[in-house]
This record gives sequence, structure tokens and C-alpha cells, in this order.
Amino acid sequence: MAAASLTSQTLRVPTPTSLSLSSSKLPLSSISLRSHPRRSLVVYVSSDAKPTVLVAEKLGEAGLTLLKDFANVDCSYNLSPEELCTKISLCDALIVRSGTKVSREVFESSGGRLKVVGRAGVGIDNVDLAAATEHGCLVVNAPTANTVAAAEHGIALLASMARNVAQADASIKAGKWLRNKYVGVSLVGKTLAVLGFGKVGTEVARRAKGLGMSVIAHDPYAPADRARAIGVELVSFDVAIATADFISLHMPLTPATSKMLNDETFAKMKKGVRIVNVARGGVIDEDALVRALDSGIVAQAALDVFTVEPPAKDSKLVLHELVTATPHLGASTTEAQEGVAIEIAEAVVGALKGELAATAVNAPMVPSEVLTELKPFVVLAEKLGRLAVQLVAGGSGVKSVKVTYASARAPDDLDTRLLRAMITKGLIEPISSVFVNLVNADFTAKQRGLRLTEERVILDGSPENPLEFIQVQIANVETRFAGAISDSGEVTVEGRVKDGVPHLTKVGSFEVDVSLEGSIILCRQVDQPGMIGKVGSILGEENVNVSFMSVARTAPRKHAVMAIGVDEQPRKESLKKIGDIPAIEEFVFLKF
Repeated sequence: MAAASLTSQTLRVPTPTSLSLSSSKLPLSSISLRSHPRRSLVVYVSSDAKPTVLVAEKLGEAGLTLLKDFANVDCSYNLSPEELCTKISLCDALIVRSGTKVSREVFESSGGRLKVVGRAGVGIDNVDLAAATEHGCLVVNAPTANTVAAAEHGIALLASMARNVAQADASIKAGKWLRNKYVGVSLVGKTLAVLGFGKVGTEVARRAKGLGMSVIAHDPYAPADRARAIGVELVSFDVAIATADFISLHMPLTPATSKMLNDETFAKMKKGVRIVNVARGGVIDEDALVRALDSGIVAQAALDVFTVEPPAKDSKLVLHELVTATPHLGASTTEAQEGVAIEIAEAVVGALKGELAATAVNAPMVPSEVLTELKPFVVLAEKLGRLAVQLVAGGSGVKSVKVTYASARAPDDLDTRLLRAMITKGLIEPISSVFVNLVNADFTAKQRGLRLTEERVILDGSPENPLEFIQVQIANVETRFAGAISDSGEVTVEGRVKDGVPHLTKVGSFEVDVSLEGSIILCRQVDQPGMIGKVGSILGEENVNVSFMSVARTAPRKHAVMAIGVDEQPRKESLKKIGDIPAIEEFVFLKF
């Protein structure tokens, strides 16, 4: 299977002195010219019927209310894997917490209907992301609402472990008074190693600093300036575990972190270290931890999560007298539960509406403020892809595509991942039976051997707008419309965003100016008087409304390209009449 590849180049050219690309834009008395309301990006296919959302684990009432205002909601808890696979083919979205495994079988059983999986929480290790991506299903999570709750629980376990709160409570309720047995240790002056310096780890570090602890952290992806800002030193993994008096775990469960704490790593720790885990049970080899507790390497452990939940009733780890255990309570505060419910409900509803999700975990990750700024260019990118591929003759295979972005911004200030995904969607979807969205666009391109390269053209001028134009070129193909071939020999289309609306501004070597709304008729013709009126009359007789019209020519009375935006698709007979006009050399009808 051929693989898609991505390259990038940077060129610098002066800003054009004029952005007026239309050589002729004449009013037509016989044709109604009107503009459409702006349309937002629609990623998922929808219908007039309400979508169905399956909520497979308990969700806060505020979140359910939000969902019910938009969708049919099916709250079915404690489903077996088989029951989930049976139900999922009737659902457009699925919401889970940590207890439901969303496996490859679930996505296969959905038959392509499942468009969104919402994880009510941070970790997504119970969702098969690769399968979700292959099936074009967006996965979103709720990464912020339970951050403080999880951090507070980590600190609660840290303090209660240090002072033997759980063991002392159990003993006194059993009628014992063991003051000498449950002498604890102080936190002040001790070194806490935070492994995983993300949102929760950062909040734990802040609170530990307030308790007078010295805090170090290990996270290969954490920015040093954020750590320095709260007085935390970033160190290597080996330094962290060898130095720490207390270790608090806050990393996701991945192949790299699975059983990260094991016999080998326990042996490197300071004797008498104490461990807190409110992340994922699988990051600790539980049998190795029991051995470390028995040998005295680990003095105590406070665990909120386990490899298997709930753990076995006879678990040596849970029953160990040096272990404080809670049943995955990290996010279990009233405030956090409601916050997570609202956050995930908003993300799922937004995704079903076709909005760009800032919390997507298997799509290009773009901050919300960047999404807002790029949104009209995202629409432009997809439509340019759709336009370009429709200009390719049916027998041609699209294998090599170059995308050029022109901007006054530095390359580091322009994230094109989302734009690239939507161009790929536009290129593939019109010629494929596969539903393509920004989630599975790159995967689908790889399957089809599509090689997409990107080029930056850096303009002089103000970087107020993220982009001046986007150009899409398809090489080594036959075309349905010879006028779309540029001087360099590729099928070429170019567009800009004007007043928030995407416009086509170049076809081949011809500069035009037509709104990318509805559909477009492109005509290559001999430039002569009356052409606009002749075409307009045919469309008027057909009751086809024209939204925009633009004519570009090489020179007076030479060759020209006329681009006509239409609201409805003309009948074949009407298109044939246009093609029969003697001065028209070729034409093509393009749908969006």
C-alpha cells in the first residue's frame, strides 16, 4: 500500500498591489443576483430527524438536559459488549466514562452511523482510537471540568497516607486505640515527584507547594516555562524516582507508560518512598508493587485506580495494610460531575452539528481561538478540494497534489493541519464511496496512495488575516476542462475569503471572482460581446437563479473564462444549450 507523505517549502514574494482579480463583473438585468447567508462547516451528514445519542454510563442531569434539547437520548447503563454492539447501529453518538470499552467491534457494528464518541473525563484508553479514526468517528473528551477534583483527591490521598488516616479510622472503629502504631510522617520539607505534568499534575504541584513540599516533575512534553512559573523543576525520569520521598502519578495509560513502575524502577527508588496514583491503574505493575511494599522499598501506597476495576475481592494489593484504596473517586465531586456532564454534552452536540471540536483527540488539535479564526478558511479549503477533483477527467488517478498557502504570518504562526485535512476530504469524498471527515482524512489518503505536499508563500504586509489565498494543484492528470490547466501544466484552482465567504479567484491561469456557494458553471469561450446575456437568458428560461458571475480574459477579443454561481442544478438540456453557443469552446458544471 502506498503511503501519503507531506513536505513543506517556504517562498517569499511581495504582496500584490491589488487584490481585484476579476477583469469583468457586469450587472445583468435579466438575472436575479443575490447572496446567500453564510454557511458553517458541516463535517457530518445529517437529516431532518433528530440524531440518537446513547449514554452508556451515568451522566449528570445538566448534561442530559443539554443532550435532550438536541437529540433523542437513550440512557442504557451496564451494557455487555454484545449488547453495546447490537445497539450501536441505531446511534449517531455514544457517551461513556471509564467503565465501557469502545472496541473495534463497536465501530464495525455501527455500520458507519456512529459519528461521535464522547468520553466523559480525560483518559481515553478505553476507546480504540485507531478504529475510530479508520471509521471516520470523532472522539472527544472533557479534559478540564474534573481537573481540580482529581488534583484535590490526589492531595487528599497524599495527606491521609502520610498520617495513616484510613488505617487509624478502621482500627478505632474496631475498638482499638493504637496511637503508637500509626505515627505518620510530615509533608513539609519532603520532595514530591510529579510524574506527568499535565493539567492535573500541575494542579497537584501547586497544592503541594502550598503544603511546604519541594516539587520536581518529569514529563517529556511539559513546557519548562510553565514548570518554572510555579517553582517546579523538570528532571529526568530516573532522577525523579531516585530523589522523591513521595511520587504522584498523573500520566495517561499508553504502551509507553504501561507498567512504568515495575520491579526494575522500584529498585531505583529511595527506600521508604510513598506512592499516590489517581491516574490509571495500568501504569503500575501491581504484583511488583506488592513485592516492593513487602520489602520496605515502598513504605506506603495510596491508590484510586487499578488495572482491573473493580479489583478482585481477594486482591493482595487492596488488602495490604500499607495501602489506602478508594474506588476511582478522582472526579467524584458534585461540582466535577456536573461540569464533566456539561462539557462532554456540549462537545458531542457541537460535533453532531458539524462544529469544529477543540477537545477532539483523534483529529487535528487546534486551540479554540485558532478554530474561530480559521473557520472560513476551513470551508474554503474543502470546497477548493472538491472543485479541483471535479475538474479531473474520470480516467485519471489523483496521486500528487500540491497545496500552497499565502500568508504574511511566519510559518510557526500558521497551523495548517486542519486545512490540509479538509482539502484531503474535498479531494477524496466526491470520487469515493467512503465518507471522509477531518478525523479519517489522512488515513484515507494513505489508503489511496495520495501524496499531498504543502508550500508556504510568505507575503510582505500585515499578518492580521491568517491567509491571503489557498491554491490547490493536481499534477499528472487529464482534465474535463482545459481552461483549468495552468501554465505549469497542473489543474489549478485558487481561492480567498472575502467578508467571511469563500471565493474562487483563479482557475488555471484565468483570474475570476465567484462565491463558492451552491454550484458553478465554468465556460471557456472566445471573448466577444453578448456572451453574458446569452448564457444568462438560457439560465433565466430554466428559472435557475444566478448568485455570482465573473469573466476573466487573456486579452480583449481573445480567450476568456466565465464563472457562474448558480443556486440550482440546470437540466442537461439547458447545459447542452450553453455548450451549443458557437463562441463557447468548453464548459463544465461543478457541484459543492
